[in-house]
Amino acid sequence: MTTTTPNRTTDSTSNAPAPYTGFDRLFIGGHWVTGRSEHKLRPINPYRQDVIMEIPAADKRDLEDAYQEAQRAQVAWAETLPSERSLLMRRATDIMDARREEIISWSIREAGSPRKKAMLEWKVARDVMEQAVSAPYGAEGRILPSDIPGKESRVYRRPVGVVAVVSPWDFALNLANRSVAPALALGNAVVLKPPSNTPVTGGLIFAKIFEEAGLPPGVLSVVAGPAREIGDAFVSHPIPRVITFTGSTKAGRHIGELAMTSPIMKRASLELGGNSPLVVLDDADLELAVNAAVFGKFLNSGQICMSINRLIVDERVYDEFVDRFVDRVRNLKMGDPNDPDTDIGPIINEAQLNSHLKHIQQAHQEGACQLLGGDPDGLMLPPHVFVDVNNQMSVAREEMFGPIVSIIKARDEAQALQVANDTEYGLSSAVFTRDEGRGLRFALGMQAGMTHINDQTVNDLPNAPFGGEKNSGIGRFGGNWAIEEFTTDHWITVQHTPRTYSI
Repeated sequence: MTTTTPNRTTDSTSNAPAPYTGFDRLFIGGHWVTGRSEHKLRPINPYRQDVIMEIPAADKRDLEDAYQEAQRAQVAWAETLPSERSLLMRRATDIMDARREEIISWSIREAGSPRKKAMLEWKVARDVMEQAVSAPYGAEGRILPSDIPGKESRVYRRPVGVVAVVSPWDFALNLANRSVAPALALGNAVVLKPPSNTPVTGGLIFAKIFEEAGLPPGVLSVVAGPAREIGDAFVSHPIPRVITFTGSTKAGRHIGELAMTSPIMKRASLELGGNSPLVVLDDADLELAVNAAVFGKFLNSGQICMSINRLIVDERVYDEFVDRFVDRVRNLKMGDPNDPDTDIGPIINEAQLNSHLKHIQQAHQEGACQLLGGDPDGLMLPPHVFVDVNNQMSVAREEMFGPIVSIIKARDEAQALQVANDTEYGLSSAVFTRDEGRGLRFALGMQAGMTHINDQTVNDLPNAPFGGEKNSGIGRFGGNWAIEEFTTDHWITVQHTPRTYSI
């Protein structure tokens, strides 16, 4: 395994730090190393369709090194004062501020994120980092009442140890950091496996940030490699105590099974697929609802786990909503994601594009009516809008994860709720109405982990519980819920006076 010294230069001509280099290596035990797999990762710029770099991938030996280093380093890291861990998270936040444009540019280049989305993602990931500044002080223990004379009953909240994180490509920066930052802040070590499509924004950028912030060697390692080579071993390895994963329900089921059947069982926090509905009731402000629907569906070309998948509209406002919605979508700008005016960027890769084309074809075969669409240009797929859709059609039943949306007509509020809940998923959801009380009653009836009244489905706040119901996952990310995920309760009693025993 070849090790190299990371670049630490600064730009003497300005106050901005010199750009990070060396992303063609892995980060293990505080060293930038060359992966030992025979495979190489070749992430591609989705817009230009050229290879960004070549990264020798990790194999099981690299994975073993990362876990051993994490286990070794975590003991001392957990004993550091909360103030030290808090200060490190503050330095990491400041680094994200200083390197804002560099980080945003990587998201545009690697994921094809339109600049608007990349800027939003940086902001959300940065807010997660700042939230982690206070996390070390949130791991509070408890003193419990005891019915045994002379016994003091204590609950200590401790780090779980080593956390394994599998991050996705769609909101790579934020969806990695929402596990990495709080887990580190709470005294855990982290081994992060980024996606092959976005290894920098999904992982290696954080190795640079935390290295620059002064994180001790071994507390964070980043191992990039194909799932077929290290995926199962990453999850079933006996060292990590918690696995966090964001991705498809199929992959999440497999990871959950591995976590429970590995030689040492571990907790799994899973944020999985979605089929998010936005419901427009008959008294909704249609201008607000249309604007929200366009944003919540087509941000990042619909390549977000909580993107709107179905628009469910009361029949009394259906025609007007459809006309307004189609008119707005027709005017979205598709093109270079680095252009600040671009609304629709590329699909992440050819496999995803082919999947979308199959969904479009199947929608036609099942009788849906296409109001907007068009042929792809490279990996650029124009927005597709379907009407005359029912909940049994694949375009409404399956997660599209692209710029494809179906609009379903509902007879009334009761049917709208029934249609919204008629899915195996339950991640995010939304409802529009001018009556807040009505909206709250409707929201409480939705079978989802998150529901937004008079807003769209793409919401993520660092102090709120992010997660889903049904086949959309297990566990919650964010705020105090992250503290629960990345710590464990240790019950300890002290018998202060002699106890009398009888059998």
